[in-house]
Amino acid sequence: MRTQQIQSKWSRVSTSVATILLVVLFLGFSGCSDDSSNNSTPPGQPETSAETDNTDPDAEEPTEEPTEEPAEEPAEEPAEEPAEESTSSIPMTLQGEPVERDGIDWTFWRGPGSNGISPESGLVDDWDPNGGPGSNVSWKRSDLGGRSTPVVMNGRLYMLCRAERESSREREQVVCLNAATGETIWTNVFNVWLSDVPDTRVGWSNVTADPETGNIYALGVCGFFQCINGETGETIWSVPLHERFGLLSTYGGRTNTPVIVDNQVIISSIVIGWGEMAKPAHRFISFDKATGEVIWFNGTRPLPYDTTYSSPTVTALSGQKSLVFGSGDGAVWAIQPRTGSHIWQYKFSRRGLNVSPLVIGDKVLSGHSEENIVGTSMGAVALIDGSGQGDVTQSHELWKYEEVMMGKSSPIAVGNRVYCFDDRAKVYIYDLETGEQIGRKLALGRVMRGSPLYADGKIYAVGNSGNWAIFQPDEEQGLVKLSSGRLPNSETMNASPIVSHGRLYLETSGGLYCIEDPEKTSAVEEQILQPEEAASDDQVAAHLQVVPADALLRPGQSQEYKVLLYNAAGQLIGPAEGAELSVDGYGAIEGNTFNSSADAAHVAAYVTATAGELSGRARVRIVPDLPWSFDFDDLTAPPVTWVGARYRHVVREIDGSNAMVKITTIPKGTRSRSWMGHSDLSNYTIQADVKGARSNDKLPDIGLTGQGYCLDMQGESQRLQIRTWVPQERMAKSVAFAWKEDQWYTLKFRVAVEDGKAVLRAKVWEKGSEEPAEWLLEAIDDVPVTQGSPGLYGNAKDAEIYLDNITVTAND
Repeated sequence: MRTQQIQSKWSRVSTSVATILLVVLFLGFSGCSDDSSNNSTPPGQPETSAETDNTDPDAEEPTEEPTEEPAEEPAEEPAEEPAEESTSSIPMTLQGEPVERDGIDWTFWRGPGSNGISPESGLVDDWDPNGGPGSNVSWKRSDLGGRSTPVVMNGRLYMLCRAERESSREREQVVCLNAATGETIWTNVFNVWLSDVPDTRVGWSNVTADPETGNIYALGVCGFFQCINGETGETIWSVPLHERFGLLSTYGGRTNTPVIVDNQVIISSIVIGWGEMAKPAHRFISFDKATGEVIWFNGTRPLPYDTTYSSPTVTALSGQKSLVFGSGDGAVWAIQPRTGSHIWQYKFSRRGLNVSPLVIGDKVLSGHSEENIVGTSMGAVALIDGSGQGDVTQSHELWKYEEVMMGKSSPIAVGNRVYCFDDRAKVYIYDLETGEQIGRKLALGRVMRGSPLYADGKIYAVGNSGNWAIFQPDEEQGLVKLSSGRLPNSETMNASPIVSHGRLYLETSGGLYCIEDPEKTSAVEEQILQPEEAASDDQVAAHLQVVPADALLRPGQSQEYKVLLYNAAGQLIGPAEGAELSVDGYGAIEGNTFNSSADAAHVAAYVTATAGELSGRARVRIVPDLPWSFDFDDLTAPPVTWVGARYRHVVREIDGSNAMVKITTIPKGTRSRSWMGHSDLSNYTIQADVKGARSNDKLPDIGLTGQGYCLDMQGESQRLQIRTWVPQERMAKSVAFAWKEDQWYTLKFRVAVEDGKAVLRAKVWEKGSEEPAEWLLEAIDDVPVTQGSPGLYGNAKDAEIYLDNITVTAND
């Protein structure tokens, strides 16, 4: 069956007049000044001269990854746990009004068709990144260098990047710029906390814009997920995914990008959660995009190989609405975006997949640069028939080439040809129908991370090492190079080029470029439309959904549920009238409302709805306010409500009574964190009796976490440390403390917000002895984490950790 170039119809529109109006409106914008109390907004003035300041450390990356998760660019394992930062978002003053949408906004990093293709014409044929007259560089923001691909909506450009880099106040931010002038409109600054990601990998994810509401969705590297008002920069709702669900944030930095489907915003990660989700899996969480309520929560195979950043492609396969993505378990999956139900999987690699699948009609193209399922070869590119069901590994593979290392850059399709950039920046061209390679592979540079862009009959591509080129597809040669060059000052590029309203945007380690040819007029002759699912009058229910799928309550609180029915294609039929609800756990059902028991504490409940032969279930944790007290004498496992604890800890008898043990037998889980409950807690003290074993003459690291900070009693370093971002150590304080194996100690950590700062105090003493009157270690954070769940940290890579008599109490 012949595959179409673009999986949608095109409609003819003209926007030259709109473009002129945009320029006039944009010239009226003015950048906003810094809020002196926050000190978080860059100067806000774009550069239009040839002078650049590109000393961004993103160009230098560590070379080896830690044992927990392999990095995309291998990096050395950090000696300690990651940082912790504050969840406060600080929008800056808004100036100027957004223009109306005109159909060529770039609201998702892969473009309007999620395929790297723009319908615009009148774009640059050449440019000089050094700027100046005739360079086609309209402006550059050297203060906003990074690795995230921006988006454009309503005349504004949005992106993630570092804030106040290389300082004790460094955090992460969403930046909103005037897309025409580059001036800052607002910034939303937030902390990075309890994460292993180094500062050079902050801003890994890409923001997603929602044309329907005008809102922006952003996932920070630590797992802080926000819905932001696109006009004002104010946070509408937010959730720390690591604390609430167990998102894994590792040194490699790989972070996923949200996608929008109907009333949902969907995000994914490796999740180590609670209950039946205690084992790691690549899991997707669907939120109501307006409220943050969890609609569904589902994943792929447990115990995946890697964290990944393959963005899902929203499409329709054989008329069925689908979400297609590369998973951490090494397979390409298609799921129903409204229900989370699996459609099919194609087992592709022994490691996780990072390429975002390209969908052309009902065909799916993907690639990787890891080990193949069979044999010893590395890398492959494959075309899959997306019309199948279940395991389609053998039945629906159309063609496949191994030893093609397309593991980072996502492909594009032009006509009946697909263009694949491998990890070494070599371009392979294939006939879509036959898989036949066309012409010789071309070299762009040495390393490729970003994805190419096709627009105005040209392919724009930039290699990681700074080599850039503008190609033109050619029937005989495959590709003809129109122009090429290299970014200045050793700038690198991990992001992908985008285009909107005649302007090409490049985000590099040295800054954000806006590139346009002033002598050309941009236009859109054909509008890209999303593939539409087949209309259906099927009213036979095949799936029952209980919303919210996951809730966290306090004793005595209530939760109202919606029960919805979907047909076999994942299309909404409507509410399940007359559905019966029941509960297994501490509480009672009244109508569609679950009322938790007033005396419930650190327990789970499961709400089940039944309609005819269909049933669905929702999960609830019930966690009280402080104080908390835990011993393990009557437990056989850690409390069910603790996120990230059960799979990595066991309860067994130690020194005559039960204690919780962090074990050494899970290679990717020996260094980890867990969380005990609500993330809105602050100003409390967490205390525990702790003991470390010695193995191979090495001691473990034992820690407590509170309000986004960590107290770490380090074995090999023989010190006590308070920190909030290990790779950056922006406010870390340490003191020497000699301790030994097989000796119980009492560890105490007090966290508080005082006069707008986090004040952190710690002490440790031998269990049974008198508590010291003075604090052994104190630290202050000027940009505080103001709230967060109490929890535990441990590095049991070398020896086991024992914990008992854990208490959390409100400060006096």
